[in-house]
Amino acid sequence: MHKTKTIIYLLVPIFLLGLVSRSNAQIKDQSNKTTNTPDSVWKEHWFEHQEELKLVESNADVAVFYDKNMPRSVKWPVAVMADCWAYVKRNYGNFGSDPKLYVILHCAMGKDYGGGHPSPFFDASHDYRNVIDCGLAQWDKPTGEQIGMPIHEMGHIVTSASHGAKGSPSDVLWGDSKFMEIFNYDVLRNIGMKNEADKVFTQMQTQYDDFPRSGTQWFKNWFFPIYSKYGEGKVLNRYFELLALNFPKNKNNRFGRDLNFGEFVHFWSGAAGVDLKDTAEKAFGWPVEYDLQFKQAQKDFPKLNYKTEGAAR
Repeated sequence: MHKTKTIIYLLVPIFLLGLVSRSNAQIKDQSNKTTNTPDSVWKEHWFEHQEELKLVESNADVAVFYDKNMPRSVKWPVAVMADCWAYVKRNYGNFGSDPKLYVILHCAMGKDYGGGHPSPFFDASHDYRNVIDCGLAQWDKPTGEQIGMPIHEMGHIVTSASHGAKGSPSDVLWGDSKFMEIFNYDVLRNIGMKNEADKVFTQMQTQYDDFPRSGTQWFKNWFFPIYSKYGEGKVLNRYFELLALNFPKNKNNRFGRDLNFGEFVHFWSGAAGVDLKDTAEKAFGWPVEYDLQFKQAQKDFPKLNYKTEGAAR
């Protein structure tokens, strides 16, 4: 009997050691799924895209793929896109379990593959990866549209997938997308490309739109005053954080509806910590409809606290 007990006591530690080893191996395997170099070839299967893409380089932040027309001598996107995405994650948090952004660049010939589009990690269409897919005729240097388009598409991932929420309830108001003007400016400043950021700033001084009213200057009169006074990148992130925490979502964590303008101003006020009604009136006008929506938003979302006329709301 004693011999049997001895054998059991000896086997238990060995058994437990095996469980620990297997558990560690499973954890390592899960980690490797997000840190390993992706396959060298990736076949597109979305929209009209059917190219066979080749992996150029992969690191902790990005995996960069080129189509057959992209010159392999173009090297800058690896480091620059990695810097951009690393900053985005520092400021806005992670986007799914895979830390990489999958950057696809096409050398666009005529109309084929020109322009750009994003896909966030919860979308099956791009294999559940954070993807930006961009096409231009030239990719020789990180200036102008060559740097602006990829950052713009990163911004769409931010607006549609921040803090675990799905969808962009602000798109109905800012289109495609006035937010990207301040987003691009902020990213460029934070990756050390001040000259490019200054170009964006200068361009925005004469940028006019016809929504929500004719002659609107979104960057100059709305986003930049908020950005410069209330925390720069932090206030941009705080807006999406507050939406994720407070705006209605369905069981799949997707936003259930769009914002109205009063709610938009209320949530930005919460992000800034001050009542932005006066800023909104200067930027967009303030019809009775906006005022009623704003007051209702304050009732519907009371957890958003901010100062108004010298006192906290």
